[in-house]
Amino acid sequence: MASTLNDSLRQRYKTRNTRVIKGDSVRVMRGEYSGIEGKVEKVNTARATLSIEGIQREKIRGGNVKVQIHASNVMITTLNLDDKYRQTKLERLAEVGNKAVKRESAKRKKRVTTKKELVKEGED
Repeated sequence: MASTLNDSLRQRYKTRNTRVIKGDSVRVMRGEYSGIEGKVEKVNTARATLSIEGIQREKIRGGNVKVQIHASNVMITTLNLDDKYRQTKLERLAEVGNKAVKRESAKRKKRVTTKKELVKEGED
C-alpha cells in the first residue's frame, strides 16, 4: 500500500512512491477533500485506506466520523523517519538511484553506430 511522493522527496530519495505509515503528512489529491493536508492517524491495510486528521464527516444523528481516504488518492509531503529501518531503506534507494542515473548518462555518452550509418559513410 503505497502513495506517491512530492517532487522534493522524489529527487531526494530517487523513488516515485513509498509505503504510507502512521505519522506521515499527506495531501489529498482527489475527491471531495482534495487539497487538504494532514497527518496520517490510522492505516487500514486490508482496505488500503487512511484516516487523516482533520478530515471528518457529520453523521445524520449527530457526531462526527473519520473519513477513510484511499492511499492512491494522496501524495506524501513529509515522511515519518522515526523508524530506522525505513530511513536506511530510503537512503539505500537514493544511493542505488544515483548509481543508475550515472550509469544511464554513461550509456548516452557511448554512441553506437548502426549498419545504415556505416553503409552511408562507405557511399560518401
